[in-house]
Amino acid sequence: MENVGAFVCTGCDIGEAIDVAELEEICDDGGAKTFVTHACLCSPEGVAAIQESAESEGCDGLMLAACSARCKRAEIGFDDSDLIVERVPLREQVVWPQEPQHEDTQMLAEDMVRMGLARISKLGPPLPIDETIESAVLVLGGGLAGMNAALAAAGMHHPVVLVEEKEELGGYLAGTTHVVPEAPPYDAPHLNTLPGLIAEVRAEERIRVCTGTTVEQISGQPGQFQVSLKGEVSEQGIGIGAIVQATGALPYDASRLTELGYAESADVVTTHEMEAMLKNGGVRRPSNGETPRRIVFLQCAGSRDAAHLPYCSSECCATTLKLVSRLGELCPESESVVVYRDMRAPGQLEHFYESVQENSGCIFTRGDVTSVGSNGNGRIAVALHESLIGRDMVLDADLVVLATGMVPRSADGEAIRAYLDAKARSETSDSEVQRAEAAKVAEGLKDHEGTEILNLSYRQGPDLPVLGYNFPDSHYICFPYESRRTGVYAAGTVRAPMDAAQAAEDGWGAAMKAVQCIAASERGEAVHPRAGDRSIADFALQRCTQCKRCTEECPFGTLDEDEKGTPQYNALRCRRCGICLGACPERIISFPEYTVDAVASMIKAVEVPDEEDEKPRILAFMCENDALPALEEAAKRGLKWNPWIRVIPVRCLGAVNTVWIADSLSSGFDGVMLFGCRRGDDYQCHYIKGSELAADRMGNVQETLDRLALESERLKVIEIGRDEFQRVPELFEEFAETIEEVGPNPYKDF
Repeated sequence: MENVGAFVCTGCDIGEAIDVAELEEICDDGGAKTFVTHACLCSPEGVAAIQESAESEGCDGLMLAACSARCKRAEIGFDDSDLIVERVPLREQVVWPQEPQHEDTQMLAEDMVRMGLARISKLGPPLPIDETIESAVLVLGGGLAGMNAALAAAGMHHPVVLVEEKEELGGYLAGTTHVVPEAPPYDAPHLNTLPGLIAEVRAEERIRVCTGTTVEQISGQPGQFQVSLKGEVSEQGIGIGAIVQATGALPYDASRLTELGYAESADVVTTHEMEAMLKNGGVRRPSNGETPRRIVFLQCAGSRDAAHLPYCSSECCATTLKLVSRLGELCPESESVVVYRDMRAPGQLEHFYESVQENSGCIFTRGDVTSVGSNGNGRIAVALHESLIGRDMVLDADLVVLATGMVPRSADGEAIRAYLDAKARSETSDSEVQRAEAAKVAEGLKDHEGTEILNLSYRQGPDLPVLGYNFPDSHYICFPYESRRTGVYAAGTVRAPMDAAQAAEDGWGAAMKAVQCIAASERGEAVHPRAGDRSIADFALQRCTQCKRCTEECPFGTLDEDEKGTPQYNALRCRRCGICLGACPERIISFPEYTVDAVASMIKAVEVPDEEDEKPRILAFMCENDALPALEEAAKRGLKWNPWIRVIPVRCLGAVNTVWIADSLSSGFDGVMLFGCRRGDDYQCHYIKGSELAADRMGNVQETLDRLALESERLKVIEIGRDEFQRVPELFEEFAETIEEVGPNPYKDF
């Protein structure tokens, strides 16, 4: 970028807090083509001044020193122009958190302008993606969520291929005659409306229904998936733009619940087996065919249990209420007892719960079951500790119904992880013998025990990465439908435990995301969280050493490899997180708006005072998703922080290349902080693994610092949520105190 125009806003107290005139010399030294100040850059007059000056001076880049890039995008974003814009947030990082007209405040403002000019000088225009994009949506699973997803996508004028491995549509609900109430007055089960939904799907001309069919292979990338089907419909190379996986859930294996008598007595059944009895016209004891006098329902059978499923499956309580209500109609001579830990009937289902209590004659008792076995007289003894009155008791029953939870019908995550681990060892182990042994193990696990659903031809594996209980791994707080495979969206009970009403809504939500993904692919843009980003990565492959760091560490499977191990970039799979850039030891990866050289230039642009000035300098890399918004929220709320800090926004902590740490310390910075999203399943990094990867890399850097007799305390990695804004100034101050204790950087004067 050669012709950069520098524009400084003096509004929002910027002109009162710093000497703006002093910035002109900084801009001249930084190579700015022009320097313009304005009292309100975001006003129509300010924007006109920018445009007029840029045109007259032939500027191809704009450095706007004003407010944050997260503000006034519509007014001064210039998103529709070919100009490259660098926003320098003087308001949020100088005016609001620092003392006005102070020497340190002026030095901070000048450094920020230097950094902004250094960065924009290294940037270039985004590389265009001129590709043919498919508009069709593939929906896997013909249950409630899948059919609603298909109707939603078709309603948005997209062709849909709906694939169901069974001979008929319907999924789990096809086995029920009545469903939990979903409409006022919410007091009784109503007839299953699934047949009408199936008819609507089959009548929709945009939906192609493929029953008795599975996916043989999916290759390509969003907008350009190529899908091969096998079964009743066998077809190769179907063009697909995005995918919704709505493969549902399966009941937890009740044979594992030996403590509840399932494997010991035929008269211990599951709610799913009870549903089948009701559909077939009546309830009988499997052991002798007699009508049961007392039916005991045991809630949370294997759920909320560390030995089985630690989570609540959401729909079990409502299903039991429905069964009890139906039994009151069909088998009035049978007595029902529900043993629960907590009855969960959220929202309008509370009306249903009250109705069942009042009308069914059922007894509800809160307690923990201690054993289920024979009472010696042909009946079943259910022993429990009644927690409301605090005593032990035994219930005799003719039939025991276990409300088992659900497990997602996804690929076997444990088998996939074992396969990928063996494959990695076959490529990287030290000895040839170890590599050969690992390759043999990988070959044996290659089919993942027949659990494949998507059969993706991705280097990182054939299906969605999953968490410990096989639910797809995604940022479930901010992006609940997304998976770690761009363009593949999970819906229904394969995504999370939920009831039928939620599953139907989930199908619509996932379909909307799929359609958005197709539209973004047509524009050449990234999806979540950097929606709208058109900057695809560039790989200088002539310098690639085939170390595989980028292909292995990308959380989204963006990169494949050729037979030599050279990375193959799939631009439409890319989330633009920059983790590959942070991983590459050869620094061959760059984005037009995010390069190793650009950030290194920002670091070197800061004027570091001499040791005798007693003004330490601390560099803070802050991720744009949590840490930077937290910083700006702190400023907005009037919090102050140490003026020694110089902030560089990064796309993700995983996008921090370790060379920047070396550059910082060799440039004289006394310490480096890295702020990123929290990691872990309960609050994940926006890029899933970025914070975790950064922590591992920086741990290695700290070991190197110790070996060089340069205190490891000079480097600190911090995970923070965007709602923890009040911690940011505190963490700055704590680190500044640490730097004062360890002393100046010994490289400061070199």
